[in-house]
Amino acid sequence: MEDASTDTYDGGKPEPSGSLRTFGAVYQGFRENAGFTQEALAPAIRYSAHYIGSVEQGRRLPSKTFIDRSEETLNANGVLRKAAKRLSKQPGLARWFREWAELEKQAISLYTYECRLVPGLLQTEAYARTLFENRVPLLSEEEVEIQVTARLERQKLLRDRPNTSFSFIIDEHVFTRPTGGVDTVRGLIDHVLACMTLRNVEVQVMPLKRGVHAGLNGPMRLLETPDNQWFGYCEGQESSQFISDPQTISTLYMRYAKLLSQALTPDDSGSLLEQMRGAL
Repeated sequence: MEDASTDTYDGGKPEPSGSLRTFGAVYQGFRENAGFTQEALAPAIRYSAHYIGSVEQGRRLPSKTFIDRSEETLNANGVLRKAAKRLSKQPGLARWFREWAELEKQAISLYTYECRLVPGLLQTEAYARTLFENRVPLLSEEEVEIQVTARLERQKLLRDRPNTSFSFIIDEHVFTRPTGGVDTVRGLIDHVLACMTLRNVEVQVMPLKRGVHAGLNGPMRLLETPDNQWFGYCEGQESSQFISDPQTISTLYMRYAKLLSQALTPDDSGSLLEQMRGAL
Protein backbone atom coordinates (compact mmCIF):
# COMPACT_ATOMS: atom_id res chain seq x y z
CA MET A 1 0.00 0.00 0.00
CA GLU A 2 1.45 3.35 -1.00
CA ASP A 3 1.02 6.42 1.16
CA ALA A 4 3.32 9.42 0.82
CA SER A 5 4.14 10.36 4.43
CA THR A 6 1.87 12.73 6.33
CA ASP A 7 -0.15 15.73 5.29
CA THR A 8 1.39 18.07 7.82
CA TYR A 9 4.51 20.19 7.99
CA ASP A 10 5.72 22.97 10.30
CA GLY A 11 3.05 21.94 12.77
CA GLY A 12 -0.04 22.44 10.62
CA LYS A 13 -2.07 21.09 7.76
CA PRO A 14 -1.86 22.69 4.34
CA GLU A 15 -4.84 24.80 3.48
CA PRO A 16 -6.75 23.43 0.50
CA SER A 17 -6.66 25.55 -2.66
CA GLY A 18 -9.73 26.06 -4.82
CA SER A 19 -8.38 23.87 -7.60
CA LEU A 20 -7.57 21.01 -5.23
CA ARG A 21 -11.00 21.19 -3.62
CA THR A 22 -12.65 21.08 -7.03
CA PHE A 23 -10.57 18.11 -8.13
CA GLY A 24 -11.33 16.36 -4.84
CA ALA A 25 -15.07 16.80 -5.37
CA VAL A 26 -14.81 15.43 -8.91
CA TYR A 27 -12.77 12.46 -7.69
CA GLN A 28 -15.26 11.73 -4.91
CA GLY A 29 -18.09 11.79 -7.43
CA PHE A 30 -16.38 9.20 -9.63
CA ARG A 31 -15.59 7.02 -6.61
CA GLU A 32 -19.14 7.06 -5.30
CA ASN A 33 -20.58 6.52 -8.78
CA ALA A 34 -18.41 3.42 -9.11
CA GLY A 35 -19.77 2.10 -5.81
CA PHE A 36 -16.56 2.35 -3.76
CA THR A 37 -16.02 3.59 -0.25
CA GLN A 38 -12.57 5.04 0.44
CA GLU A 39 -11.69 1.88 2.36
CA ALA A 40 -12.84 -0.39 -0.47
CA LEU A 41 -11.02 1.60 -3.14
CA ALA A 42 -7.71 1.66 -1.25
CA PRO A 43 -6.55 -1.91 -2.05
CA ALA A 44 -7.78 -1.63 -5.64
CA ILE A 45 -5.46 1.30 -6.43
CA ARG A 46 -2.82 0.43 -3.78
CA TYR A 47 -3.08 3.76 -1.96
CA SER A 48 -4.34 4.13 1.60
CA ALA A 49 -7.82 5.33 2.49
CA HIS A 50 -6.12 8.23 4.27
CA TYR A 51 -4.39 9.27 1.05
CA ILE A 52 -7.69 9.06 -0.88
CA GLY A 53 -9.43 11.12 1.79
CA SER A 54 -6.70 13.77 1.66
CA VAL A 55 -7.13 14.07 -2.11
CA GLU A 56 -10.92 14.33 -1.85
CA GLN A 57 -10.65 17.01 0.84
CA GLY A 58 -8.27 19.06 -1.31
CA ARG A 59 -5.36 18.66 1.10
CA ARG A 60 -3.02 16.68 -1.17
CA LEU A 61 -1.82 16.99 -4.74
CA PRO A 62 -2.49 13.56 -6.31
CA SER A 63 0.49 11.77 -7.85
CA LYS A 64 0.52 10.70 -11.48
CA THR A 65 0.45 7.03 -10.45
CA PHE A 66 -2.56 7.68 -8.23
CA ILE A 67 -4.40 9.32 -11.14
CA ASP A 68 -3.50 6.55 -13.58
CA ARG A 69 -4.67 3.76 -11.28
CA SER A 70 -7.84 5.64 -10.37
CA GLU A 71 -8.66 6.27 -14.04
CA GLU A 72 -8.65 2.55 -14.73
CA THR A 73 -10.40 1.41 -11.57
CA LEU A 74 -13.12 4.09 -11.63
CA ASN A 75 -13.64 4.00 -15.42
CA ALA A 76 -13.14 7.77 -15.55
CA ASN A 77 -12.60 7.89 -19.34
CA GLY A 78 -9.75 10.37 -19.08
CA VAL A 79 -11.69 12.93 -17.05
CA LEU A 80 -9.46 12.66 -13.98
CA ARG A 81 -6.32 13.10 -16.09
CA LYS A 82 -7.78 16.21 -17.71
CA ALA A 83 -8.89 17.60 -14.35
CA ALA A 84 -5.43 16.94 -12.87
CA LYS A 85 -3.81 18.98 -15.64
CA ARG A 86 -5.75 22.00 -14.43
CA LEU A 87 -4.00 21.67 -11.07
CA SER A 88 -0.62 22.15 -12.73
CA LYS A 89 -1.49 25.66 -13.91
CA GLN A 90 -2.80 27.02 -10.63
CA PRO A 91 -0.41 29.24 -8.65
CA GLY A 92 -0.41 28.62 -4.93
CA LEU A 93 0.37 30.76 -1.90
CA ALA A 94 3.01 29.99 0.69
CA ARG A 95 0.93 27.04 1.90
CA TRP A 96 2.13 25.18 -1.20
CA PHE A 97 5.51 24.78 0.45
CA ARG A 98 3.98 22.22 2.77
CA GLU A 99 3.15 20.04 -0.23
CA TRP A 100 6.64 20.67 -1.62
CA ALA A 101 8.20 19.66 1.70
CA GLU A 102 6.31 16.36 1.57
CA LEU A 103 7.58 15.73 -1.96
CA GLU A 104 11.13 16.49 -0.80
CA LYS A 105 10.90 13.54 1.56
CA GLN A 106 10.35 11.20 -1.40
CA ALA A 107 12.51 12.85 -4.08
CA ILE A 108 15.31 11.00 -5.82
CA SER A 109 16.87 14.27 -6.99
CA LEU A 110 16.50 17.84 -5.83
CA TYR A 111 17.87 20.93 -7.59
CA THR A 112 17.98 24.37 -5.95
CA TYR A 113 19.15 27.73 -7.32
CA GLU A 114 19.19 30.62 -4.89
CA CYS A 115 20.33 34.23 -5.23
CA ARG A 116 18.85 35.78 -2.07
CA LEU A 117 20.06 33.66 0.84
CA VAL A 118 21.56 30.26 1.62
CA PRO A 119 18.90 27.56 1.00
CA GLY A 120 17.15 26.24 4.10
CA LEU A 121 18.63 22.76 3.77
CA LEU A 122 22.14 24.25 4.16
CA GLN A 123 21.51 26.85 6.88
CA THR A 124 22.97 26.78 10.38
CA GLU A 125 20.78 27.37 13.41
CA ALA A 126 22.34 30.79 14.00
CA TYR A 127 21.78 31.85 10.38
CA ALA A 128 18.19 30.60 10.32
CA ARG A 129 17.45 32.24 13.66
CA THR A 130 18.75 35.57 12.37
CA LEU A 131 16.45 35.37 9.35
CA PHE A 132 13.35 34.51 11.41
CA GLU A 133 14.09 37.06 14.17
CA ASN A 134 14.28 39.84 11.57
CA ARG A 135 11.26 38.84 9.49
CA VAL A 136 8.71 41.59 8.84
CA PRO A 137 6.12 41.62 10.32
CA LEU A 138 7.90 40.40 13.44
CA LEU A 139 7.33 36.87 14.70
CA SER A 140 6.83 36.11 18.37
CA GLU A 141 9.61 34.29 20.22
CA GLU A 142 7.50 31.15 20.18
CA GLU A 143 6.95 31.44 16.43
CA VAL A 144 10.67 31.92 15.87
CA GLU A 145 11.43 28.74 17.82
CA ILE A 146 8.82 26.77 15.89
CA GLN A 147 10.25 27.93 12.55
CA VAL A 148 13.88 27.28 13.52
CA THR A 149 13.05 23.82 14.87
CA ALA A 150 11.14 22.91 11.71
CA ARG A 151 13.99 24.08 9.49
CA LEU A 152 16.61 22.08 11.39
CA GLU A 153 14.37 19.02 11.31
CA ARG A 154 13.99 19.32 7.55
CA GLN A 155 17.77 19.41 7.12
CA LYS A 156 17.97 15.77 8.21
CA LEU A 157 17.01 14.93 4.62
CA LEU A 158 20.61 15.38 3.51
CA ARG A 159 21.78 12.50 5.71
CA ASP A 160 18.59 10.47 6.02
CA ARG A 161 18.28 10.12 2.22
CA PRO A 162 21.80 9.17 1.02
CA ASN A 163 20.40 7.90 -2.29
CA THR A 164 18.83 11.26 -3.09
CA SER A 165 20.97 13.60 -5.19
CA PHE A 166 21.00 17.19 -3.86
CA SER A 167 22.33 19.95 -6.12
CA PHE A 168 22.64 23.56 -4.97
CA ILE A 169 23.74 26.59 -6.99
CA ILE A 170 24.16 29.74 -4.87
CA ASP A 171 25.21 33.22 -5.92
CA GLU A 172 28.56 34.29 -4.47
CA HIS A 173 27.20 37.54 -3.05
CA VAL A 174 24.93 35.56 -0.71
CA PHE A 175 28.00 34.57 1.31
CA THR A 176 29.39 38.12 1.41
CA ARG A 177 26.33 39.57 3.15
CA PRO A 178 27.12 39.70 6.90
CA THR A 179 23.85 38.06 7.94
CA GLY A 180 24.01 37.65 11.71
CA GLY A 181 27.56 38.99 11.90
CA VAL A 182 31.00 37.64 11.08
CA ASP A 183 30.84 34.65 13.43
CA THR A 184 27.50 33.53 12.00
CA VAL A 185 28.75 33.80 8.41
CA ARG A 186 31.96 31.98 9.29
CA GLY A 187 29.96 29.18 10.90
CA LEU A 188 27.65 29.11 7.91
CA ILE A 189 30.50 28.66 5.44
CA ASP A 190 32.02 25.93 7.64
CA HIS A 191 28.66 24.16 7.65
CA VAL A 192 28.23 24.40 3.87
CA LEU A 193 31.75 23.05 3.37
CA ALA A 194 30.91 20.14 5.68
CA CYS A 195 27.74 19.40 3.72
CA MET A 196 29.81 19.35 0.53
CA THR A 197 31.73 16.32 1.86
CA LEU A 198 28.53 14.25 1.68
CA ARG A 199 28.52 12.03 -1.41
CA ASN A 200 24.95 12.96 -2.31
CA VAL A 201 25.41 16.75 -2.01
CA GLU A 202 26.92 19.11 -4.58
CA VAL A 203 27.21 22.84 -4.02
CA GLN A 204 28.29 25.21 -6.77
CA VAL A 205 28.87 28.94 -6.42
CA MET A 206 27.81 31.34 -9.16
CA PRO A 207 30.74 33.79 -9.23
CA LEU A 208 30.25 37.54 -9.31
CA LYS A 209 32.45 37.75 -12.37
CA ARG A 210 29.74 35.90 -14.31
CA GLY A 211 27.93 39.01 -15.46
CA VAL A 212 24.95 37.28 -17.08
CA HIS A 213 23.63 33.81 -16.34
CA ALA A 214 20.50 31.67 -16.78
CA GLY A 215 19.12 32.35 -13.30
CA LEU A 216 18.46 36.07 -13.57
CA ASN A 217 14.69 35.45 -13.48
CA GLY A 218 15.04 34.42 -9.84
CA PRO A 219 15.33 31.43 -7.50
CA MET A 220 13.92 28.05 -8.45
CA ARG A 221 13.67 24.50 -7.19
CA LEU A 222 13.11 21.28 -9.09
CA LEU A 223 12.66 17.73 -7.88
CA GLU A 224 12.11 14.27 -9.34
CA THR A 225 9.92 11.69 -7.59
CA PRO A 226 10.54 7.91 -7.51
CA ASP A 227 8.05 7.48 -10.37
CA ASN A 228 10.06 10.02 -12.41
CA GLN A 229 7.52 12.79 -12.12
CA TRP A 230 8.95 16.32 -12.00
CA PHE A 231 7.75 19.29 -9.95
CA GLY A 232 8.97 22.85 -9.55
CA TYR A 233 8.63 25.51 -6.90
CA CYS A 234 9.27 29.24 -7.21
CA GLU A 235 8.93 31.64 -4.30
CA GLY A 236 8.51 35.42 -4.10
CA GLN A 237 7.24 38.12 -1.78
CA GLU A 238 4.33 36.66 0.19
CA SER A 239 3.53 34.31 -2.69
CA SER A 240 4.76 31.11 -4.23
CA GLN A 241 4.00 28.83 -7.13
CA PHE A 242 3.92 25.06 -7.18
CA ILE A 243 4.54 23.81 -10.73
CA SER A 244 3.87 20.50 -12.45
CA ASP A 245 3.08 21.69 -15.98
CA PRO A 246 5.55 19.73 -18.20
CA GLN A 247 6.28 22.68 -20.48
CA THR A 248 7.14 24.97 -17.59
CA ILE A 249 9.21 22.25 -15.92
CA SER A 250 11.13 21.79 -19.18
CA THR A 251 11.94 25.51 -19.27
CA LEU A 252 13.15 25.53 -15.66
CA TYR A 253 15.21 22.39 -16.23
CA MET A 254 16.92 23.94 -19.24
CA ARG A 255 17.77 27.01 -17.18
CA TYR A 256 19.15 24.90 -14.35
CA ALA A 257 21.24 22.83 -16.75
CA LYS A 258 22.71 26.06 -18.12
CA LEU A 259 23.39 27.29 -14.58
CA LEU A 260 25.36 24.11 -13.85
CA SER A 261 27.73 24.95 -16.69
CA GLN A 262 27.98 28.63 -15.75
CA ALA A 263 28.70 28.17 -12.04
CA LEU A 264 32.07 27.18 -10.60
CA THR A 265 32.73 23.45 -10.30
CA PRO A 266 32.13 21.92 -6.84
CA ASP A 267 35.89 21.80 -6.20
CA ASP A 268 36.42 25.39 -7.29
CA SER A 269 33.36 26.43 -5.30
CA GLY A 270 34.83 24.83 -2.18
CA SER A 271 38.10 26.64 -2.72
CA LEU A 272 36.33 29.98 -3.12
CA LEU A 273 34.30 29.43 0.06
CA GLU A 274 37.47 28.61 1.99
CA GLN A 275 39.07 31.81 0.67
CA MET A 276 36.01 33.83 1.66
CA ARG A 277 36.02 32.31 5.12
CA GLY A 278 39.71 33.11 5.55
CA ALA A 279 39.06 36.73 4.63
CA LEU A 280 36.46 37.20 7.37
